[in-house]
Amino acid sequence: MDFLTRFRIWYAAQPRALRALLTINIVAYLLWQIVFAHIDATNGFVRDYLAFHSAWPAVLLKPWQFITYNFLHLDSGLTGLIHIGFNMLWLVWIGREYEQTHGSDRLLAVYLLAGIGGGILTVLFDMVVTATFVVYGASASVLGVVTTVAVLYPRRSIGLLFIGNVRLIYLVIVFLVLDLLLMAGSNTAVAAHFGGAISGFLFARAERRGIDLTSWAGVFFRNGSRRRAPSTRSGESTLNRLESWLASRSRKEPARVTRLQPQRDVATVIEDPESEVDRILEKISEKGYESLTEEEKRTLYEASRR
Repeated sequence: MDFLTRFRIWYAAQPRALRALLTINIVAYLLWQIVFAHIDATNGFVRDYLAFHSAWPAVLLKPWQFITYNFLHLDSGLTGLIHIGFNMLWLVWIGREYEQTHGSDRLLAVYLLAGIGGGILTVLFDMVVTATFVVYGASASVLGVVTTVAVLYPRRSIGLLFIGNVRLIYLVIVFLVLDLLLMAGSNTAVAAHFGGAISGFLFARAERRGIDLTSWAGVFFRNGSRRRAPSTRSGESTLNRLESWLASRSRKEPARVTRLQPQRDVATVIEDPESEVDRILEKISEKGYESLTEEEKRTLYEASRR
């Protein structure tokens, strides 16, 4: 099986919020590197209006920046690739299990709230040192996700190359300490990192106490497993409509099936395994991974090993 098909299987198996966050971050990065960074008008627009500018009170005139900067990775070359690479890897390593356990709305909520918290602390830091910072990248949001999991599950650990298993809470502490030590000679958004970590900590504490901070995020996932006609908007999730549209752009012919009539029951023979995989991936795009039967999940698993 070729790499593209393997990637499609892996991507389709990711939970919905994680899949959406990965897609937005990576598509934004590629568009920036290939197109927007090389056109003066779009370069200036992204840096001036979508990246986060901490100047107070001017930041109040562009409140959307508290959200948009979390999806931008504007560094060029190897630095930019490492920046988005590590952010997305940590999001997958920690965010997937968290979403599967707690739900898509919670992962999306902590990602966005941690980013907003990172922006708020950056503004406060700006007011103290009287300097304006331009911030971009998903680091604050991802650190918020990692901190949330570390606080909710203090014994949760992750395996690191050459080091072995390390508890997440220790990794968060070490990362923040290194941020402080390297702050003078670094252009990293230290205040945003601390704001994301603090937001993740507060989010986890609220979750432990049963305080719901995620109800607003449910609008993106409501009735996500139910397919409706394009004209039906009430109650249908935004992500469900978006995924259905994306699926329709890359729709292929359905698997060719031959019906055999044995003596006692009907058997289905798949003539083209690749077409069957395409059909299953399309079903995931429309109805979600949870809609698959055990046989379809087994087909995907076997296909991924070829």
